[in-house]
Amino acid sequence: MSDSQSSQGASAPLQEQLQEQYLDHLDQLEEGQLVDGIVIEVGPEQVFVDVGYKSEGKIDISEFRDLPKVGDTVEVVLVNKESRSGEVIVSKKKADERVFWKTMKEAAAENRAVPGRVKRAIKGGFEIDLGHDVRAFNPISKMDLHRINNPEEYEGMDTFFYIERLYSDNRVNIVLSRRDWLEETVEKNRSEFFEKVSIGDVVEGTIKSFTSFGAFVDLGGFDGLLHINDMSWGHVTRPKDYVKKGDKIELKVIRMDPEAKKINLSLRHMSDDPWNQFEQKYGEGDIVVGHVTKLTDFGAFIELEEGIEGLAHISELSWTRRINHPKEVLEVGQEVEVKILAYDLQEGKVSLGVKQAMPNPWDHIEHMYPEGLRLIRPIKKLTNSGAFVELEEGIDGFLHVDDLSWTKRYKHPSAILQEGEEIECMVIRSDSKNRNVRLGIKQLSEDPWDSLKKAYPEHTVIEGEVTNITDFGVFLRVQGGIEGLIHKAALVDPRQESYEDAIKKISVGDYVRAVVIELNTAKQKLGLSVRELERLEQRQELDKYIHEEDDDSSTITLGDILKDKDAN
Repeated sequence: MSDSQSSQGASAPLQEQLQEQYLDHLDQLEEGQLVDGIVIEVGPEQVFVDVGYKSEGKIDISEFRDLPKVGDTVEVVLVNKESRSGEVIVSKKKADERVFWKTMKEAAAENRAVPGRVKRAIKGGFEIDLGHDVRAFNPISKMDLHRINNPEEYEGMDTFFYIERLYSDNRVNIVLSRRDWLEETVEKNRSEFFEKVSIGDVVEGTIKSFTSFGAFVDLGGFDGLLHINDMSWGHVTRPKDYVKKGDKIELKVIRMDPEAKKINLSLRHMSDDPWNQFEQKYGEGDIVVGHVTKLTDFGAFIELEEGIEGLAHISELSWTRRINHPKEVLEVGQEVEVKILAYDLQEGKVSLGVKQAMPNPWDHIEHMYPEGLRLIRPIKKLTNSGAFVELEEGIDGFLHVDDLSWTKRYKHPSAILQEGEEIECMVIRSDSKNRNVRLGIKQLSEDPWDSLKKAYPEHTVIEGEVTNITDFGVFLRVQGGIEGLIHKAALVDPRQESYEDAIKKISVGDYVRAVVIELNTAKQKLGLSVRELERLEQRQELDKYIHEEDDDSSTITLGDILKDKDAN
């Protein structure tokens, strides 16, 4: 026997054996059975799979969600071992449905989440597409962790659900709960967060919502708080100026409380504290530019840079104006030059001065308003003792009531002045140390007392008009409108005539001559005497007689002169 004949004889039993095994395998396959098939070809319309039968099965390509590759294993249902044409009929769709329902039953029994897509919002909830033309219902109250105001926003969402009910009255009636899945997911994520994250770590979150004290950040279904004070090293008034809803940002964890499930986040700690470099940029006495951030009753807060904010006290806002509230000279957002007066790095405080960044007009007040300067300015305010006159914005001069007139006395300046009226006046004193400017009206003209003293020194005769007659004397108005007093003892000799009889001979408006016996310009006092005038005239008469008879050797007495005078 040749080798070929021997080989053929040996292979025959082997072929018979393999054929028997194959037939046994075919006998084991049952129609409707779920079997694995190996993809052997992917055509334009069909996918061919080997299920271990004498011919391959064909599957329409539309039954695949994701197109397989040659060699992939695909679960199919054996529909028919052999069709009329001798082909094996298999179905992936039926296999998928069978797997789907098996998965659904197991998920319901084992409380596992299943995927689905929100098809549309319907009355009372949502229609959910679970695939394989299976629809389920999710009540609106069990769709999210919060109240739903706009159900349409959920349409098209791919998410997960727990099965609350699969069958009802022996038919499919699936009810789902997405909220249960969310609660479980949130709790899982939160637990992992507290286990893995430490204070100081940087995490990513999404700005979820705002409150008056900050913003809530979604860290994966659970929230962290970004407090308003942790948004910036500087002063924050509106959280929305620093973050916006929906923003994804990195934040630093600064506080964690696992028991209370609270997490505090910080945006400002993502950058260095600017106070650490303060002394490298600023020093006491520096003039810098800042922006007004806040106005209060006691001063203005001014930001030099983000995180460096100082206070300019209300007393440091103006050299000249009396300010009741900073809003009188500043407004929020205004750029302003300030001087650094002092700072405390540990407290994070800096004292600023607005007025110190500008020249102090009081330092040069003597040059701006020298004594003797004539001005026309408005009256700002009247008081019992005088009037405040506005020299310029913030600088007032004071006009005392005694400086209104040289000769008249006024109880109140309103007798001749009124607020808002423009008057001519003169600077009579400038004092930068005490920040005082004194003004006068009477100084615009020469002091009549000085003029009177020059024209009528003491012991000279003056004539005046009687202005008033009193029990103690007679008043005369003389040069410059000055009034002098003839005391009753200086009017007549009481041994010759009583004062009462003497004043009967005098009327207001009469002109009377008298001698100046006292003229005190400092006290503005003028004393006059008619009796002294008579004595003066007597002395002059005596001098006359003595001069006329100086060649006569006979002795002449005062009595002789008076006798001759009486005889005349």
